[in-house]
Amino acid sequence: MPALCRDCLTRFPAGPRCPSCHSPRVVADAELFDLTIAHMDCDAFYASVEKRDNPALRDKPVIVGGGHRGVVTTACYIARIHGVRSAMPMYRALQLCPEAVVVPPRFDAYTAASREIRAMMEEMTPAIEPLSLDEAFLDLTGTARLHHAPPAVMLAKLLQRMERDLRLSGSVGLSHNKFLAKIASDLDKPRGFSVINRADTAEFLRGKPVSLIWGVGAASRAQLEAAGIRVIDDLLRWDQSELVARFGSMGTRLWHLARGEDARPVAPDRGVKSISRETTFDADLRDPDLLEGHLWRLADQVSGRAKAKGLAGRVVTLKLKRGDHRILTRRRALDAPTALADVIWRNAGPLLAQTMTAAPFRLIGVGLSDLTPDAGPGFSPDLLDPQAARRAEAEQAMDRLRARFGPDAVIKGRSLR
Repeated sequence: MPALCRDCLTRFPAGPRCPSCHSPRVVADAELFDLTIAHMDCDAFYASVEKRDNPALRDKPVIVGGGHRGVVTTACYIARIHGVRSAMPMYRALQLCPEAVVVPPRFDAYTAASREIRAMMEEMTPAIEPLSLDEAFLDLTGTARLHHAPPAVMLAKLLQRMERDLRLSGSVGLSHNKFLAKIASDLDKPRGFSVINRADTAEFLRGKPVSLIWGVGAASRAQLEAAGIRVIDDLLRWDQSELVARFGSMGTRLWHLARGEDARPVAPDRGVKSISRETTFDADLRDPDLLEGHLWRLADQVSGRAKAKGLAGRVVTLKLKRGDHRILTRRRALDAPTALADVIWRNAGPLLAQTMTAAPFRLIGVGLSDLTPDAGPGFSPDLLDPQAARRAEAEQAMDRLRARFGPDAVIKGRSLR
């Protein structure tokens, strides 16, 4: 059975250890050097960036997220041993792991690391479909002649480069379609490399819960269980027409995925539809000055992510959650697409003022949508606001200083509220 040493990249016929360096970090599969669809998922990405940038955190359980009433954005593997998981309420995470170090997210740092990983991927193939900052599909069909090595070897090299040059680790899933590649990448985390080949697909899926299928969440699982469908084998007993009649368009998808069939191509042009940030307060908040301060910080973060991606948006959205968990959203269309924090904040501010009668709030968020490539200047000339151009110039100057001296080089007074 073809095998590959993940440490020295030696290819050999078979064996539990590499014949060259004797490493046990070996991946072996009958189709190892023939498969071309991969999913790469960074390991606890945000927490790993925090540990890399602050070595004092290396051996500590780290949680990236908000305050006591916020949620876990991600947790390192030490914290996960205690049961901490992404999207878990922070109070629950700290109950499970009281010794954890809670770090607020730094999206500028995560975006910068993501760009470096993306550049490494682009040296391998142009067919990259990012799903988020820390994961992406890759189609390496036809690249073996260019790189003089099969996709499996190039993927192992990618993981090596990430660890050597960026001090970040990832896990790879390699298969014959996106559905199975994504499943494979989660089989051996962290620092994993797993393969699901064509010949073994049916055997691999046998007995697996339907929750393994991408997109089957709690609500879908409840619908499937009501129909007596709990494992993938149950789906195989249904005709496609019966599944469609019962579950609509999802029925077709379930029928194919239960058989390991996924014809979706890796789509490099899959665009970002919106950019948003939100924060949950430790206590419900009704003070308009404090809410405006939070709104500015969120607008600045959304602006930073939009600028990093070279995007601008035509719609500003305000999101609020009341103490009774009822969510309020308000939107405002702009005359011109923008990535400027000042414009986002000045358009979200009136939306907040209009909803203050519904205060107090436990969460506030702001977003930018209807995205287009950023062509500047990011505001519409307005006789009623002659200072808009000067504020835009000042923001651009701040961006240049931050790029040179770091994200905290310049801050506005309103961010201190």
